[in-house]
Amino acid sequence: MALMINDDCISCDVCVPECPNEAITAGDDVFAIDAGKCTECVGYFDSPQCIDVCPVDAIVQLVAA
Repeated sequence: MALMINDDCISCDVCVPECPNEAITAGDDVFAIDAGKCTECVGYFDSPQCIDVCPVDAIVQLVAA
């Protein structure tokens, strides 16, 4: 599975330093997660740290169709 930052993002930047894989970067309007780098913090933490710190719940898990 992968994580995605949706349009609710307020570009506050709190998620960037929490990512152990440096998978989060500033996008045009909102921040973006590089799916190739994101491991959802597996091997580092029990849950994705970006989700835990996001103040507006803008980071969601994509569900495969």
